[in-house]
Amino acid sequence: MKADELAQELGHPEAQKLLSGSMARLAYNGPDGFPRVIPTGFYWTGDRIVVSTAPTSPKVKALETRPEVALTIDTGDTPGDAKALLSPADGKISQLGKIVDGRIFQAKGQEYTAAELLGDEASAVPYRNGRFATIYLSPRDYHRVHAPADARVLGYDYLPGALWSVNPRVAARRDGLLARNERVVIRMHGALGHIALVMVGAGGVGNMRLAEALGGEVDSDRWRAAREPRRVELSGVEVARGDELGAFRLGSTVVVVFEPGRAELVGEIGDPMRFGVRLGRATPAAGGVP
Repeated sequence: MKADELAQELGHPEAQKLLSGSMARLAYNGPDGFPRVIPTGFYWTGDRIVVSTAPTSPKVKALETRPEVALTIDTGDTPGDAKALLSPADGKISQLGKIVDGRIFQAKGQEYTAAELLGDEASAVPYRNGRFATIYLSPRDYHRVHAPADARVLGYDYLPGALWSVNPRVAARRDGLLARNERVVIRMHGALGHIALVMVGAGGVGNMRLAEALGGEVDSDRWRAAREPRRVELSGVEVARGDELGAFRLGSTVVVVFEPGRAELVGEIGDPMRFGVRLGRATPAAGGVP
């Protein structure tokens, strides 16, 4: 597309509205020749696309070498797309399924309870017999975490714990690993009822950072020394599907849990995931399509 044609297309008011939404993504060629995705942090000035990133970021050199990019906008062309649940992160599905009598499967012969994961029995009540998905982020994956659905953020809990590796091989040997490591539980509510998204810390991860929209950039190292649980309540914080919730300093694991009868999850254990791809859909009872 020629420069004047591109300017005309992206300068249209409807295009500007879509570009400002949470589902605009930019792809570029990485140093190894494989595509990379910038899900947030860019804007159109009227004659060029500006990427918001640190000058030392590897993507700067890659874009200087090969400035060609691809822009995509997910508009929800079908009712199914509009009700899709998005993967909150890049990674691999390590577990997926039903919460049975309050228990979540970790690996063969290994499990933990929703109450252990979320911090207490009261927090786990909405999710009894609900659904969960566990996504493992390797060190090479994109490290930011996003909202799987439109919701209001009720608050978050910091839960101190160990910083063991969450590599699937380790998870297969250590019972209750994901409920024993340090973690941040982001509590949300929307058309799908209650949703809990759990960022699990790990050895080598260092810190977990919450997005500025959740009351200012909060880093887990602020609370680690005290070794005490912290609860932060929020008011008036709305997130759209795909909005950033936080980031790991390195790869780790995300567990997302849903109320029973609200979500149908797709995929198989071992499937690679990318932020923004379909993780499932809302059920008809939750306002989804039959």
